[in-house]
Parts: sequence; C-alpha cells; structure tokens
Amino acid sequence: MIEIAPSLILTPRLRAEMGKAALAIARAVDYDNAGTMEFLLDQEGRYYFIEMNPRIQVEHTVTEQITAIDIVRSQISIAAGEPLEIKQEDVTLQGHAIQCRINAEDPRNNFTPSTGTITAYLSPGGIGVRIDGAVYKDYVVPPYYDGLLAKLTVRGRTWEETVSRMRRSLEEYVLRGIKTTIPFMEKIMEEPDFRAGLFDTSYLDTHPELFTYDDHIEPEDLVVAISAAIAAYEGL
Repeated sequence: MIEIAPSLILTPRLRAEMGKAALAIARAVDYDNAGTMEFLLDQEGRYYFIEMNPRIQVEHTVTEQITAIDIVRSQISIAAGEPLEIKQEDVTLQGHAIQCRINAEDPRNNFTPSTGTITAYLSPGGIGVRIDGAVYKDYVVPPYYDGLLAKLTVRGRTWEETVSRMRRSLEEYVLRGIKTTIPFMEKIMEEPDFRAGLFDTSYLDTHPELFTYDDHIEPEDLVVAISAAIAAYEGL
C-alpha cells in the first residue's frame, strides 16, 4: 500500500550487491526489458531473493521521482527494438519519494472492497506531488476489478519533508461517496515510528492503533448533521 524510495536501511554496499544479483538473474533467463526483482532484507542485513516480475510494477513512480527516468517510456522503447538511452553510471538518486495507493477499501473492516459512486473528487497538487489515476466525480466503482483508484506520489529533499508533504496531500485529497484508504494513510503519516523511518513487514501488526481514525468530514456533511440535530431538537 505504501512504497518508498530509496530504502532507508540499505547501505551502498548492500545496494550494489543486490543490483549485481538482479543483473545475474536477468541474464540467466535472457531477460531484456524493464522488470522488477524483489528481495527481502532481515535484521542481520542478509537479503533473500523473492521473485522476479517481467513488467513494471505499481510502485515504479517512486523510482521515477528520485531518478528522473521515465521507466514506462523506456519499456516501450526497448520493446520496439530501440537501444537504452542511459547507462548505469547515469542513474543517480536525488531526494526521497513516497507512494500511497488510494484504494476503494475499508481498512477498518479488514480492507473490504468498497463500491459505489464517487460523489466528489478533487486531487491534491503542488510542488513534488504526482497523481496517476483516472477516476472522477460520478465515476462508479464496480465490484469486478482491482480497487486501485489512484497512486499519490510525493517527492522531497529529505525523508522528513517527504512524509510531511504526503500527509498534507492526503489531507487535501477529496474523494467522497465510498470508503478509501486515504484517512488510514494519513494516520500512518502522523505515526511517530513511521515518521522516524522505523518500520518493517510487521508494522501494521505492531501498531493496531492505526486502525482507529475518523473519516474525513467535509463542511457540507457537517452542515447536514447540524441541521438534522437542530430539526430533531425543535421537534422535541
């Protein structure tokens, strides 16, 4: 649900070793295009190969944000038989990036899919904010497909700046009519351990308080609630 780049715990040596391992795997199967190698790192700094995906994954945006490389464009160019325009020494990492998947799900109900009509939609913007999505007001979220509505990606000069920018972007994101992961992600961006970069694969299990949050309340909703309360009071 949340992807970051670069890793906060990888040393330059480990990053180089894992890069060499990824190249060796790709060459062993004669793979020649954009792809993703997944590794798992344990507390002792040992890494384990998990899988190879011969495609671009959802989280490609964080890599693009810190390298300024259009991976989708490169994938299409390679498939068309064109040579890769960059060399490894051209790839440098600048700043930090976080991606939050805006899903039509209810985190407080075991991430149950949420369907229905989007009654209001306004995405955040500004410096370092990127949206990849195609939903809009009156869009009907069906029950037949994956619940991913949009990918919200932000970039900053430091980890702290990036987390703050993501929190602000989530706070500004307006998507009403269905349950989404937006308030849940906002809660994570406020959590001290996450802000300090202290998280692993057990993060959600060790932080159950993240599932206690209030849904975004819009001014119009508040007006309706107050009007209903006044009407009920006057009717007593």
